[in-house]
Amino acid sequence: MEHRDTAHTQGGETAVTPGAQRRVLVVEDDPTIVEAIAARLRAEGFSVQTAGDGPAAVAAAESWQPDLLVLDVMLPGFDGLEVCRRVQAQRPLPVLMLTARDDETDMLVGLGVGADDYMTKPFSMRELVARVHVLLRRMERAAVAVASPRTGTLRLGELEIDHAQRRVRVGSRDVHLTPTEFDLLVCLAGSPRAVLSREQLLAEVWDWADASGTRTVDSHIKALRRKIGAERIRTVHGVGYALESPSQAADGL
Repeated sequence: MEHRDTAHTQGGETAVTPGAQRRVLVVEDDPTIVEAIAARLRAEGFSVQTAGDGPAAVAAAESWQPDLLVLDVMLPGFDGLEVCRRVQAQRPLPVLMLTARDDETDMLVGLGVGADDYMTKPFSMRELVARVHVLLRRMERAAVAVASPRTGTLRLGELEIDHAQRRVRVGSRDVHLTPTEFDLLVCLAGSPRAVLSREQLLAEVWDWADASGTRTVDSHIKALRRKIGAERIRTVHGVGYALESPSQAADGL
């Protein structure tokens, strides 16, 4: 495990790059992959620490308090899913999960334990860096939203979205959503019954415009359906998704 802060020097003065204040913990047991990721993130100005197994990852997350976790699923000790569970129980933070299998079941499990996004190996370093930046920007926007929350509650039938408290209820049941799931639901609820394309959702929720990420949208939609009811999100094949009310029209904010 190592800890290294990165700053770039020019003309004898230290210049801090935009990512320099952000800490990224990279958890991967393949030395070649972990060093490649760490080197690229440091070149972007991030402070990087690495861990090669599950217990070391949990310990590093607790002691170092990273801003974001890049986490491989397959790890010695215990796997990345268990790491994600334990880290999120300590302190919620964005998690970009890496998987060697293009298996949607694995992806849904990862999202279910608190991952915000995932990438399938092999992946491009350029895309990984872009997704790290996206997740951190989303975290910053969420912090601003908490400081200056929208007021009021949106209701679609039995579905209730409380913007100020970032809480969701279906009937009398509280529904626990991850930050990404909540933002996705709010995006859909902003235009009830209107069909939003995968590309629109990717741009609005993830701030990611590359169509290669649309499967991320699909997987998050599936996870969201499991929690609020499949009948509340309509699929328009080849286009995208719409939030529906099974019983009544939407009330205003």
